[in-house]
Amino acid sequence: MGRLIEKEVAGVKLAGFSLAGEETVVAAPELNICFDVGRAPREIISIANVCLSHGHMDHAAGVAYYLSQRNFVGNAPGRVICHVALAGAIQRLMGVWADIEQHTSPGVIIGVEPLEDVPIRRGLVVRPFEVNHGASAMGFSVIEARHKLKPEFVGKTGPQLVALKREGVEIEHHTETTLVTYTGDTALGEYMEHDFVRNSRVLVVECTFFDTEHISRARAGRHIHVCDLPQLLRSAPESEVLLTHLTRRTDVRQAKKILAQSLGANDMDRVRFLMDRPPRTNRQTRRSTTARRDA
Repeated sequence: MGRLIEKEVAGVKLAGFSLAGEETVVAAPELNICFDVGRAPREIISIANVCLSHGHMDHAAGVAYYLSQRNFVGNAPGRVICHVALAGAIQRLMGVWADIEQHTSPGVIIGVEPLEDVPIRRGLVVRPFEVNHGASAMGFSVIEARHKLKPEFVGKTGPQLVALKREGVEIEHHTETTLVTYTGDTALGEYMEHDFVRNSRVLVVECTFFDTEHISRARAGRHIHVCDLPQLLRSAPESEVLLTHLTRRTDVRQAKKILAQSLGANDMDRVRFLMDRPPRTNRQTRRSTTARRDA
């Protein structure tokens, strides 16, 4: 997917780019969902649903371009799912762009409250939840919802099940599996008390700061510092964790060393960085060398 870095975490394919204060966009293409939009890289235009965690420019600057490009290439209008307090502002933004371009880019802006489910397709919903990053900031969980026959009714015929339902008997029970949770920018908070968050297969979590002298920066900006990760991981003991939003003040190699000093071996095995690029193959290295020589 071009410049976006691809990861497969606990069976969920993700592709994204995230640097604090510059750009954050994390796509789950097979789920048809993108968390935040960054500057709307071309790789996300085909994805129909954007879950916008908050209105900061590094997460939201590309909203208008995303909707415009979907229209330009002939796709159905994109959907932007955001906090209800942001929906009106995004509508006004699209109105300003319509005045500038003398053309309206269609889009569906869905303003929601925390814990208000949004259907994505049959059996799949997005559930927003409040996070600790100021007003109008939310995280999102992608939840697979199924109805399963209760064990005591397994083996009964179709007509028997229909008869039971007519009698008012509940023959199914509802099950939920959280495939991936994206917290957006946030400090630690009560959101980790939600079962659907802490039982997520994949947690995409910001961890902006790693240096000891940056703890005060983390607290002031309501961001996570590496010293907060042990507590977060205890809250979600079965989740695979993907870290995003690393500051440029710390490079990934240094951050990995600091992380290893902060976590035990078992936790290190389930934590990785989105921006930790895979090593280049020999073919890629040769191609890059040839391109520089020919330039």
